[in-house]
Amino acid sequence: MAEGIWDVVVVGAGPAGGSASLHCARRGLKTLIIEEHEKVGEPVHCGECLSLYAVRNTGIMPPESVISEHVKGVRVIFPDGTASALNEEGFVLEKHLFEQWLAGEAVDAGAQLRLGTRLEDLKRENGIWGIKTTKADLKAKIIIDASGVASVVSRKLGLNERFRTVTGIQYELRDIPREGYLDFYIWPKLAARGYLWMIPKTGGRANVGLVTSETNKAKQCTDEFVEKMGWKEKVKVKTFGGLIPASGPLKNTYADGIMLVGDAAGFTSPLFEGGSHLGLKSGEMAAIVAKKAVEAGNFSKEAFAEYEKMWKSEFPPYEKIVKGKDALYGFSDEEINFVGRNFPRTFDNFGSLQKAMFGLKVLASNPGMYARGFIKAMQAFEYSQAKFYGW
Repeated sequence: MAEGIWDVVVVGAGPAGGSASLHCARRGLKTLIIEEHEKVGEPVHCGECLSLYAVRNTGIMPPESVISEHVKGVRVIFPDGTASALNEEGFVLEKHLFEQWLAGEAVDAGAQLRLGTRLEDLKRENGIWGIKTTKADLKAKIIIDASGVASVVSRKLGLNERFRTVTGIQYELRDIPREGYLDFYIWPKLAARGYLWMIPKTGGRANVGLVTSETNKAKQCTDEFVEKMGWKEKVKVKTFGGLIPASGPLKNTYADGIMLVGDAAGFTSPLFEGGSHLGLKSGEMAAIVAKKAVEAGNFSKEAFAEYEKMWKSEFPPYEKIVKGKDALYGFSDEEINFVGRNFPRTFDNFGSLQKAMFGLKVLASNPGMYARGFIKAMQAFEYSQAKFYGW
């Protein structure tokens, strides 16, 4: 077909880009996905987790062929080894297969996909975007930036200041014991302002790693964690990771003819840095707004303001969670251990009364923690549930 002007060009074929493309195509929009790599989903950058709540909330249910492991939930482990479990089912994905499947779904719905195609420049004239790529020049009514932490469109247009990032690094190891949970370790001495993890995969494999604000210590601390857990002699299949946005949603997530989704918009869960659920949902939101804009023939900034209203009304309060995270990492290991010992071993029946009793018990023993943000820290934990886009 003659190329002409695309309704939507989506930059990036990760979870956010795949979701945006799929939802745009399903709505009958002439949609093109451009992906700089020669293969969707490679290299893999993240821990590969997605909750059952997330797939129900987004309507994107991965097939068994891309699921590596079914898990019972998340288990948080404190410095002294005390653990508490949040039982909410989910999946560990073979992330590259998931992203390839999602892009394939978008193509089946009518989108086009061009691999090895990097955005080089863009310019808006007469309400239409001219896009220069490494393969061809394109024209589009709308650009959806799903380029991940690079936030390519935002950066090239100077829409926002660069966000702060943290570093995630992990090994895929073999023969790692597991009990059906995603194990998240709150061990500040090894993961400053972050956490460590063991994410089980099929065949005895597991992703073992950390996210930390101390980029220069990331590999050293990961190695120390592996040794501490007794896994130093385990077979290492591969090493992977990358940067993760950590300063919250960007100030400008939309402009004339533009919307930013997923990591490109700064959408990550503050405490445990999950982004797939947020990416999938923001992609859907962008598609809804794009359809209305195309129908109205209005691609002004005002036409896209609804996108910001949608995500702000749906996503959890980032600033509040960050304050809670800051408070949590202001506590000593002894205080964090005390909190962990007083948590229930599972949060299945942790209702309002139980929360109040827990809070009173902790503060009665250490009243100074109240002024240092104890309540905010506990709210950050609560907002890490799947229903609050924690994973």
